[in-house]
Amino acid sequence: MQQYQFERIYSQMEKEFGKIRKGEEEIYSMLLLPLEGNVLKIHRKFPLSNSRRLREAIALVLFDIKEKCTGEVIDTGKFRNEDNEKLEKALLAAFDPYTNVEVMDFFKQQNKTDELTQDMLKNYYRLPVMCLLRIKDSIDTWEKQSGANGYFDFIESYMGSQIKGTEMNYSIMSHGLGEI
Repeated sequence: MQQYQFERIYSQMEKEFGKIRKGEEEIYSMLLLPLEGNVLKIHRKFPLSNSRRLREAIALVLFDIKEKCTGEVIDTGKFRNEDNEKLEKALLAAFDPYTNVEVMDFFKQQNKTDELTQDMLKNYYRLPVMCLLRIKDSIDTWEKQSGANGYFDFIESYMGSQIKGTEMNYSIMSHGLGEI
C-alpha cells in the first residue's frame, strides 16, 4: 500500500458512513469528548504523539473498522509506529467493542447475542466513523492555522482543564444511534 492509498481511507469511509457537518458537533459530543480527551491524555504523556501522528492514527482506526465490517484484511504495518499506535489505541478505547470489554459486554447485552454480524458492526460503527472524520478535519484546520501541533493546542485551550488523569474514557452507544 502506498501513501496515497493509505490516505484514501478518509474519503472512502466518508462516502460509506457519512460526515458531521461543521457546526453540528454538539449533537455528537457524547462520543467526540471521550475521543478527544483520550488522545489529549496520550499527547500530554507522549508529546511525539502529535497532530500528524493523530491523523495517521485516525486512518489506522478507520482501516481497523473497515476490516471488522468487511472481513477484508489490510496490511497497514508500514504506516504504524510507536507514536501513532498509542493514539490509535486511545481512540479505539473510546468506542470499540473489540478493544474495550465493557463496550463489548454492553453491545452483546443490547443485541441479545454473542455473535456480532457485519451488518450489526457497520451500523454500530457509523457514529464513531463520523466523529473520527470530524476530528481529522479539525486537525487539518488547526494545523493550517497554528502549525504542526495546532490541533492539540486548540484542544488543550478548549477543554484541557476538564481532562484529568490517564484513564481512558469511553462512550457506549445503543445500536449506533446515540449515547446511553
